[in-house]
Amino acid sequence: MSLFKIRHDERWVVLFALVLTVALNALVIYRYYGDFTPLHNNYFNLFVGRFRVSGFDPLTYYIVSHWEARYNVYRHPLLAFMMWVPYLINQGLMWLFGINFTQFIVAVILVFCATYSFLFLYRILRDLVDIGTADSFLLSIFLFSFAYIMLSSMVPDHFIMSMFILLLTLYVSGMLIKQRREMSIAQGILMFVITAGISLNNGLKVFLAGLFTNGKRFFHPAYLVMAVILPALLMWGFCRWEYKHFVWEGEQARHAALAKKKAERKKREARMDSLRRVGAIDSVDEVGGVGNVGNNQAHSPLSSHQSYSSHITTPKQGRPIAKGEFMRWTDITTPRWDSAIENLFGEAIQLHTDYLLQDEFRSRPMIVRYHGWVNYAIEALIVLLFLYGIICGWRSRFLWLCLSFFLMDMALHVGLGFGINEVYIMSAHYIYVIPIAIGYLFKALAPLPRRVLRGIVALLTLYLFIYNGYLIITYFV
Repeated sequence: MSLFKIRHDERWVVLFALVLTVALNALVIYRYYGDFTPLHNNYFNLFVGRFRVSGFDPLTYYIVSHWEARYNVYRHPLLAFMMWVPYLINQGLMWLFGINFTQFIVAVILVFCATYSFLFLYRILRDLVDIGTADSFLLSIFLFSFAYIMLSSMVPDHFIMSMFILLLTLYVSGMLIKQRREMSIAQGILMFVITAGISLNNGLKVFLAGLFTNGKRFFHPAYLVMAVILPALLMWGFCRWEYKHFVWEGEQARHAALAKKKAERKKREARMDSLRRVGAIDSVDEVGGVGNVGNNQAHSPLSSHQSYSSHITTPKQGRPIAKGEFMRWTDITTPRWDSAIENLFGEAIQLHTDYLLQDEFRSRPMIVRYHGWVNYAIEALIVLLFLYGIICGWRSRFLWLCLSFFLMDMALHVGLGFGINEVYIMSAHYIYVIPIAIGYLFKALAPLPRRVLRGIVALLTLYLFIYNGYLIITYFV
């Protein structure tokens, strides 16, 4: 628990992070307060139907309002159970005050995780990369000026929780490397359970942390069995048990209800077709059918060009490698280069003004381009600083640990194409490696070039805060 103790010299760092993240969460509460605070008899349809922020899911709002194992249990096996106490608190507040406090309770969780993410990155830069407090603070702010780090800190999804525990894992592992100590079996198990419990694939990063920390000792039978194989098998077994006891029955009922609706719709369409054939009605529009599409588009927030292009010309996901529980999310046809420029290092850092924060599975094309050269120049500069930082820290075992986290996600998203169509929403899992690598560039430079670099990063940070902040405030307010 001493990891969470705020040192005297860190108070101003935490204060800045706290003010920033509270302000971001206040925007979401302001936007949806009128919709989400009244008590409701169907919270799932309410939250999923009305919450619109890029590809983020509001399932946490739903589970804190009406507890159910509704996350995908094979991807987030313990996340629903982590929301059990917040759910109970919300139930008590509902009973006392007659309104739903889910937005406020989830905001507290997000603010806590975002603030400590900021603090752990600051500590990594100061204690492990070994640069000054001012530069550590600047690079921490730099990360939080990235578009999808700001958004992850304010939307009711799991990504900022994942970033918090991943940065904690990196900090603990880095301190062990620095002190020439090994990660214990108990430490490995605890970090794996929390990390994999939030997002299963991130649990593999704890194994990477154990490998870089312990070296050859990682393969000692006792550690390998107790801290790697056994926890992985138990977590997978728990996923199967959770699915069987908490998900399967409800899922089958939902599928049956959906099939029933589809059958009723087909019957209705067949009846309308027969009525048209005998001349009983002139068009489907008269009975509320598809003839209303034109009127609906007139009231759509999209421009006619956006509506047409997203409906006609843009696929939502490329062809998967195979069909199955996990492989159906892969993608082997989406162009990697365009996705890297516009999404991986583009949208994740700088929002696109077209289709602003729209969901790729609803209306946003898979690839959206910036209008001018400035955005591409900013992106290129950040990537170049990142690459130079890797070169400067090439000999650091800790940097290679951070890069192993990044490369694992690149293999998953860029290689297999998992979620590549909206890879930017997962940037909190890996993009913190950019300021860490740039920290090694700060460390390698002489005083004068370091001051120049400090000015460049400060200008980039200011620009990103103004640019992304303006667009986010415009969207929510």
